[in-house]
Amino acid sequence: MAEVLIVKDQQEAGGIVGRAIADLIAAKPDAVLGLATGSTPLRVYEALAGIVAAEGLDVSHVRGFALDEYVGLPVGHPESYRAVITREVVEPLGLDPARVLVPGENATSIQTAGEDYEAAIAAAGGVDLQILGIGRTGHIGFNEPGSSLASRTRVKTLTEPTRIDNARFFDSPDDVPVHCITQGIGTILEARHVFLLAFGDAKADAVAAALEGPVTASSPGSAVQLHRHATVVVDEAAAAHLKLSDYYRYALAHKPDWQGL
Repeated sequence: MAEVLIVKDQQEAGGIVGRAIADLIAAKPDAVLGLATGSTPLRVYEALAGIVAAEGLDVSHVRGFALDEYVGLPVGHPESYRAVITREVVEPLGLDPARVLVPGENATSIQTAGEDYEAAIAAAGGVDLQILGIGRTGHIGFNEPGSSLASRTRVKTLTEPTRIDNARFFDSPDDVPVHCITQGIGTILEARHVFLLAFGDAKADAVAAALEGPVTASSPGSAVQLHRHATVVVDEAAAAHLKLSDYYRYALAHKPDWQGL
């Protein structure tokens, strides 16, 4: 069972996860981070940037792997995940841009992009800490319902609900790409520690299905139930449909300090 932290708001969640990442970097200066984009992890990156600045944390050797990327956007497009990662993570944290990779950008071809990215992650020693959000459809990364739980990095077709959700970042819904390249669920499960974050009542059904429903490809987020070290951080609204919320609070209140997150 994943550890579930029910917090009051995104600010509190950002502080908790940002601190965990900072502690990892302090203990392992060449830590490998799995980086999600979108609105969900923004407070995490803001909190981490504050800690890096306040504590003078050396991040020059930190490596990062973006979770996914659109296919078909022109180089430099402001909503490409390369641009987003640069704007929201690399620059605020002061990371070395050459150490932060995005799926597909250095691939020999789109046909081999997934294999190339898998090889790069393996060469880095694997991901130490992966940040995840979850979509209304239950997707993690761009692994839409029906994705194999053993899937690897590959090109996928986005569902219409996901394209509609992401249309707010574009001038028109028609501008949202139909295809993407994403780390697979099997790839994600190999990270040594996974943080799944969700906020707002629109995510409540997906969160309940992921944490308390059956493990199934129809609910990609349910794969976190298989992970050996998964921490789920949700606000009250996103936790509203969890049947075991009282137990999650009780378990956290009685958790030995030495166990950490």
